[in-house]
Amino acid sequence: MQLAALQIFCDVARWASFSRGARESGVSQPSASQAVRQIEERLGVRLFDRTKRPLNLTPEGEVYYEGCKGLIARYDEVEARVRSLAGGEAVVGTARVASIYSVGLAHMSGYVRRFADAHPRAEVRLEYLHPSRVVEAVRDETADLGVVSFPRKWADLTVIPWRDEEMVLAVHPRHPLAAAGSVDVADLAGESFVALDPGLAIRRHTDKFLKKYGVNVRPSLEFDNIETIKRAVELPAGVALLPLPTLAREVESGSLAAVRLRDHALTRPLAIVHRGLASLPTAASSFLALLTAADPAPKPRAPLG
Repeated sequence: MQLAALQIFCDVARWASFSRGARESGVSQPSASQAVRQIEERLGVRLFDRTKRPLNLTPEGEVYYEGCKGLIARYDEVEARVRSLAGGEAVVGTARVASIYSVGLAHMSGYVRRFADAHPRAEVRLEYLHPSRVVEAVRDETADLGVVSFPRKWADLTVIPWRDEEMVLAVHPRHPLAAAGSVDVADLAGESFVALDPGLAIRRHTDKFLKKYGVNVRPSLEFDNIETIKRAVELPAGVALLPLPTLAREVESGSLAAVRLRDHALTRPLAIVHRGLASLPTAASSFLALLTAADPAPKPRAPLG
């Protein structure tokens, strides 16, 4: 059994799609389908239920996937160590990182560039996912590291506090509060809010914060990601409480203003999660060291307010 076929199977299973799995493996969709079919014929079982969309693993497929993904990861790490010895490089291989959307390309790409400069024979594979999927990706070993907000304790994962991001009021530049530069929490009373979905931790944290200080707002729209909220505030469809680093591009361009809360602080904690240092490939361990040693996220270059 060729390891390449197992890699294709794992990619198809991870993406629940033959087409996306094929792209990940760098092969055509027919080639991916053939590789999986040959594995199924050899085992005498069906690994996927092809009657459902998205593609579902059968019970046999789930067992096979759990075993194969660990095998692939260990093989990749062994190859990386051998190449490191042969090439004299301290770090080679791939660090697989899953992150919540709102950490943003502008921030993570800076870390990725620094890592590439320091370790030219290693790479970072970065994937943005819904918050619940980040933890799942680390647990099912499709990601080495996960970046999450409002972390909690997970018995099977190590949680490393990363940074706390100041949350500010995002408003249209012509909004009456934009010129203030900073406001008291009470000044938000009665404002029309563009909010995140109630099921997200950041929304629950924000609601609790406003309730604590007796501030009632009017939710006008709800979305599951910060990028869509920013577009709504630009219309303008209301105001929003958002992490300051996520507004860097808009504040610099002038499409939004960021107004600080002067009387009570509201922050969003970020953390890095992983399965344990012993399970981290060399590249992932090195990228983790870079993240935890790096300076805080860059601030907007344009003035606030």
